[in-house]
This record gives sequence, structure tokens and C-alpha cells, in this order.
Amino acid sequence: MSEHVVVLTTTDSERAAADLAAAAVDARLAACAQVVGPLTSVFRWEGAVRTEPEWRVELKTAADRVEALTAHLRERHSYDVPEIIATPIAGGSADYLAWLTDETR
Repeated sequence: MSEHVVVLTTTDSERAAADLAAAAVDARLAACAQVVGPLTSVFRWEGAVRTEPEWRVELKTAADRVEALTAHLRERHSYDVPEIIATPIAGGSADYLAWLTDETR
């Protein structure tokens, strides 16, 4: 696995997304986060297809922090089954990636 990862989650309000982002950065589980939205999500939940506005939180972190970040997000998330997906970063600016690691220590 890559040394650096982008972790994605979504939530139902801009405030909730900002809170998740700030808490993860404050805990040094992510170096930075962006809140993107509103987005339109279409999904099946409790037997029905739903269309709802959501906000995506993109958190950049070191691979060795993914497990702790996932637990952190689950603990603070309002959803019963939150989307939490980790995608390896294949490359990028060496200075940025070093900063990313430093900020998660």
C-alpha cells in the first residue's frame, strides 16, 4: 500500500462535514481536509431508493493513520453506516507528502 492516502466520507450537512474535518485535523489523524458540496447522492437505504444532498469530506493522511482515522470518523459520524473509503495516493509533490506525514505525527 502507498504511504499516503485520501480518506473520503460523506454527511448530511455542511456543518457536520466541517466538524468531522476539523476534529480529524485537530487529532492529527489527517494533515488537511476539504469539504465539497453540496452533492446529490442516490442510494438504497431501508428498502427504498433515496436522493439526498450530502457533503463530502476528503481527508489526506499517512497510511499508518487510516485505522485510527476510520475509528475516529465512525465514533463521531451521525450515519448508521457511514461511507469511509481509503484510496492510496500513487504519487505527488515530495514536499507536500512529507508535510502530510509530519502533520499526522
